[in-house]
Amino acid sequence: MAQVYNWQLGRRMEFPFEEHHPQWQFAFVFNINRCIGCQTCTMACKSTWTFSKGQEYMWWNNVESKPFGGYPQHWDAKLLAMLEEVNPSGQVWNAARKDPQKSPYGVFQGLTIFEAARRRVGPEGSQVALGYLPSDAEWRAPNIHEDTPQATIFNRDGQFGGEARLPEHRVWFFHLARICNHCTYPACLAACPRQAIYKRPEDGVVLIDQSRCRGYRKCVEGCPYKKALYRPTTRTSEKCVACYPRLEGRDPEITPDGVPVETRCMSACVGKIRLQGLVKIAEDGTWAKDPTNPLYFLIRERRVALPLYPQFGTEPNGFYIPPRWVPRGYLVQMFGPGVDHALEQYCCPDRELLAVLQLFRAQRHIIFRFAIEKGPKVAEVPVVLPSGKEVVQEIYNDTVIGFNKLGKEVVRITIEEPTFERPKELHLNAI
Repeated sequence: MAQVYNWQLGRRMEFPFEEHHPQWQFAFVFNINRCIGCQTCTMACKSTWTFSKGQEYMWWNNVESKPFGGYPQHWDAKLLAMLEEVNPSGQVWNAARKDPQKSPYGVFQGLTIFEAARRRVGPEGSQVALGYLPSDAEWRAPNIHEDTPQATIFNRDGQFGGEARLPEHRVWFFHLARICNHCTYPACLAACPRQAIYKRPEDGVVLIDQSRCRGYRKCVEGCPYKKALYRPTTRTSEKCVACYPRLEGRDPEITPDGVPVETRCMSACVGKIRLQGLVKIAEDGTWAKDPTNPLYFLIRERRVALPLYPQFGTEPNGFYIPPRWVPRGYLVQMFGPGVDHALEQYCCPDRELLAVLQLFRAQRHIIFRFAIEKGPKVAEVPVVLPSGKEVVQEIYNDTVIGFNKLGKEVVRITIEEPTFERPKELHLNAI
């Protein structure tokens, strides 16, 4: 196997192919604190891409309720258990060895799915990436245990007890929206014996060549996020394509000027939890420094958005702002050791971060650059951080401006939501 550098792990790791990176990388940030689990994104994707015969159990976008939900059921718990079996008590992080560019979360000292596969030979034979094939029953429900909370304390009447004050709730659950992460080192690509899966050089989107696929389902087995799915009617695998015609700006109705726009799941999001875009990739495979790109700012500058299960080793390009009320241990195993820093940033954002957070789902065009026009101070709010430290948040009514690929202004938002009063001469204002 080749040795490639994974900045999310802070070290080099084993991968079947040499490093080869795209010019731009499709990436996204989901703010879990805002997700209400309405499934509008799920149905937007379903009605666009997976409505045909043989795709009944295909959910390229799904929203699952944690800690009990998952599609397929228990996809993450099963793989975490397999990794622990191969490397008992060794799946740990060294959070002290941090470098802002090379290892922002520290160094992962455990085994990735590629490294663990070489130590294990199961009933399915040797594997390129450690994984498993879910059963038909596990694929049957896209969100089992929806809105089912976790709790450890009960009162005498058998009801949930404890307090509901931050930073952690005694009773909790949260919604985890998921699409394909279009990983830098995709396990589906690595596992495919037909080399039917490839990563587009122009935007890093991972696609399956249907003419080469023979339906071996090695991609389904290898993908740790289980976002490659098998279609029995065609005997081939399919997956999220990141709505690449929209990324290319090829929809004459939506983008007559040819600029990239958001995917279907993004543009349908009711809770405005999503921010999607493209980041420039440098020649060495790292993200080219661009603090005016909202994704680069949130992920690399402020590190408020974290990758999902970075320890798997695929370097996913989907990032999440963690939910602030969930026990820290659960979040750390899901998002890595950067959780405390991310929540401290999110719970009391400074004026620049607060402005960028307004860009979520603010415009259908993909925002490549933002600028901030400073405004007056409008409030001072006392805040207790998750660490227990008390601070005063100063809020300014700044204006954040978003620009598309052509450098055209496409959105302008103030921190304070404006109030409009209808003229009484034209409208009946009484209820």
